[in-house]
Amino acid sequence: MKKIEFPLLTESQIDVRISTFKEGKGGSLLLYKDARCDANILDNVILPENWQCKFYECKGNLFCSVGIRIEDEWIWKDDCGSESNVEKEKGEASDSFKRACFKWGLGRELYTSPFIWIPAEKLESKFDKFEVEKIVYNENKQISALSIKKVNGSRVFVWQRKG
Repeated sequence: MKKIEFPLLTESQIDVRISTFKEGKGGSLLLYKDARCDANILDNVILPENWQCKFYECKGNLFCSVGIRIEDEWIWKDDCGSESNVEKEKGEASDSFKRACFKWGLGRELYTSPFIWIPAEKLESKFDKFEVEKIVYNENKQISALSIKKVNGSRVFVWQRKG
């Protein structure tokens, strides 16, 4: 059976949001990708006719199953999502799709991110917006260097893996 290789995420495919915020102390940031990113990667790597997804409910949780045609067989990987704070049903569907795509390997490299802490003097509010300025990966598909800046602003985080 052939192995599917998904490309590592680029700066423009990675989103950044504040994960925790402590007034007067600072906040931590989280790297993530959205469902459109996953769909675009699947379309480009697998081709639209060779992947599909379906949603189902199990014990009150919404699951997404992502199927990829490998040779002439459909292989499925599933996961459930959690509701978002904005549009709960849409967020739950999007989250379950992203989690199922993660099981295929899309965006796994984001889980090698360092802890990202931004001190209070670099944060104006818990509503600040950020973007990945530069990301570098090593041969093990781990993040080895990362810089983050405010959208239309200054760099707030720089990190490089030791060793």
